Amino acid sequence: MTRAAEQPPLPVLDVRTYKLEPGAGEEFDRLVREHALPMLHRFGIDVVGSGPSLDDRDLYCLLRAFPSAARRDAQLGSFYGSDEWRQNYRDTALALIEAYHTVTIPLTLIGQRLGRRT
Repeated sequence: MTRAAEQPPLPVLDVRTYKLEPGAGEEFDRLVREHALPMLHRFGIDVVGSGPSLDDRDLYCLLRAFPSAARRDAQLGSFYGSDEWRQNYRDTALALIEAYHTVTIPLTLIGQRLGRRT
């Protein structure tokens, strides 16, 4: 049996939900679509889903996949620490957000819950 230290890193899914300021949903969605998503792609971040809630336009979700937790930390650090983000979009985005929560889970859990081996 292989020791845990020799196991390859697990891919992870980063699920971020946003509670936006009242009425900010349309502007936040525009900011994400026109600026944040292209930037995330340039930083090599795999966005697997994003958009406003169907029930409340002031709730928003961003789903990002990473090959490992360490890679997630490095890529997000580069993205959020970049001059482009900090100088052009950070303050605008933060002004539209009341609160946000992030949950990071191993992608293997999805296959295991469906009865598949990964």
